[in-house]
Amino acid sequence: IVNWKIASKPPIKLPFKKVENCNQVVKLGKQLKFSLVNIAGNDIVQGNKKLILAYLWQLMRYNILQLLKNLRFQSNGKEITDVDILEWANAKVRNNGSQTRMYSFRDKSLSDGIFFLELLSSVQPRAVNWSLVTNGVTDEEKKMNATYVISIARKMGCSIFLLPEDITEVNQKMILTLTASIMHWTLKQPLDLIKPTGSPDSHNGSLLDDSTSDSSLE
Repeated sequence: IVNWKIASKPPIKLPFKKVENCNQVVKLGKQLKFSLVNIAGNDIVQGNKKLILAYLWQLMRYNILQLLKNLRFQSNGKEITDVDILEWANAKVRNNGSQTRMYSFRDKSLSDGIFFLELLSSVQPRAVNWSLVTNGVTDEEKKMNATYVISIARKMGCSIFLLPEDITEVNQKMILTLTASIMHWTLKQPLDLIKPTGSPDSHNGSLLDDSTSDSSLE
């Protein structure tokens, strides 16, 4: 998708060359149907944090959608929605013998990181060293668990975009992308035969869109 023939490679000393590169970034974003209102290449060059973060979120969302769009439920071939992701994660943890549950992607109980450690353990039993897991009571304990979650997921090969703070502060969009990445990794494993517990036909919408689904955000 990137036209590397017209892209300037580092080190880039001439300011207008930086702008040209960033203009291509904006152009490609528009081709991918990103919402890029009042953003130009020079905004990226100047380090406009708000606009850069808005672009990066849409790029991350696009990446997750691309990861999931080819993963179809074996039962009926429907695309995976945010509700299916939620139900899949809960089913994996429940089937692994844990009572821990995620009620939504903004469930405050997720801040201790325990649910995601349970989820990672359910899809890769030897991944978690439970002697390194804290009770997740204090802020420091929660951060330690969250850091461990990210470390394990990355080592497994999941696409990880979030920071420990996104888990401890329960950033619902980032929580969704984390769960979706773990789901994607799991479903592409050849020995994974687990089918989803929910029916995709009964739900519409996704947190990966700008709108939100009531059933996952209660």
